[in-house]
Amino acid sequence: MAHLDAIDTAILRVIQQNGRISNAELAERVGLSPSACSRRLDILEKSGVINGYHARVSPKALDYKMIAIVHISLSGQFAKTLNEFESAVKLCPNVLVCYLMSGEYDYILRVAAKDLEDYERIHRDWLSALPHVVKINSSFALREIIDRPNVGI
Repeated sequence: MAHLDAIDTAILRVIQQNGRISNAELAERVGLSPSACSRRLDILEKSGVINGYHARVSPKALDYKMIAIVHISLSGQFAKTLNEFESAVKLCPNVLVCYLMSGEYDYILRVAAKDLEDYERIHRDWLSALPHVVKINSSFALREIIDRPNVGI
């Protein structure tokens, strides 16, 4: 990972707020020439500091009104078991986030569903069919308070 200086940090702050900003405007805001700014961006991208540019689409706009937080326990934590589960969970289009955890559960998922009936389908057809699952515990978000797309810089 590249060492970040004050200019790199300024670039990251600006593009986290507006990933569609023009190079010329970005350069002006961080006090660089456009060519120097472009080189800096290229280095940040190639070194993995910037790992993509994304549009944030509202799940509600696509009629996904429910978010479930799902705790998963597996039959064991052998490398083969974890790898098979992780390969399979990546195929479920409704799983937005999956974390391998320490503690009581092996994984925590954030799952989008259109309604309770849709979640039942996801649970039946996808979650229950994942390899090595022995326990599923689902909770439903009542209201989203914060969902930061960016880390603090």
